[in-house]
Amino acid sequence: MSPVMSYWLNDLTGARKPIIGMAHLPALPGTPLYDATGGMPAVREWVKRDLEALQAGGIHAVMFCNENDRPYRLDADMATVAAMGDVVASLRGELSVPFGVNVLWDPKATLAVAAGTGAAFCREIFTGAFAGDFGLWVRSAGDAFRYRRELGAENVKLIFNINAEFAAPIAPRPLGETAKSVLFSSSPDAICVSGPITSQPADASGLAEVSGAVKGAVPVLVNTGFKASNAAELLAFADGAIVGSSLKVDGITWNPVDAARVRQLMDAVAAVS
Repeated sequence: MSPVMSYWLNDLTGARKPIIGMAHLPALPGTPLYDATGGMPAVREWVKRDLEALQAGGIHAVMFCNENDRPYRLDADMATVAAMGDVVASLRGELSVPFGVNVLWDPKATLAVAAGTGAAFCREIFTGAFAGDFGLWVRSAGDAFRYRRELGAENVKLIFNINAEFAAPIAPRPLGETAKSVLFSSSPDAICVSGPITSQPADASGLAEVSGAVKGAVPVLVNTGFKASNAAELLAFADGAIVGSSLKVDGITWNPVDAARVRQLMDAVAAVS
């Protein structure tokens, strides 16, 4: 079981097992699914409603992400960065909880939006080499940390996703060894463990392996597939979770957030933390 410890995320949220709810943006300008008729006002309104539902349900923190910019690319363009910055900045006044950002699947774009909007944290694939649905996917933590320094954004915490969704590592290693190596070589602020794709749960044994490998040095978070029905099982090994799909109407990733589902999840988390 994950030891009772206090990390930066606990201090930030005031929660023992912090839960970060996803504010998924509709498709943004320049992407195939973008609603040009509704435009950016429709994007802002959608995200505003989701924020209201997340906060009404008692979520501890939120993370903005361009989840519907499908088909995904590994490098975000300028329009995406501009649109993400616009949405987050326009809605900061609606927030009563801390926030982070994730611009899929681009560490530099993620850091740029985080720095520009005052985000407390960000999540990405900051290191590793993978092959999968998007082709070859190679990231260097050294580039991310140097860019964060260049931006003067050292206060932005970096949450490392160490097993990429939609892909597999080119040189596979046991997940615990990967976590230990990333911790030694990159000094992440947190590590998150994913299932194979969005909404598919991270495996409890993988979480246990990573938690045992890092030995409390940084928080370990569930990154995908977290829901009320598996909260007790997964939080036995994790220090918190990032959750999106299970909070949506009917549990479908592309639907609006359902405040009742948020409350149900947070009640389940409270029961085990």
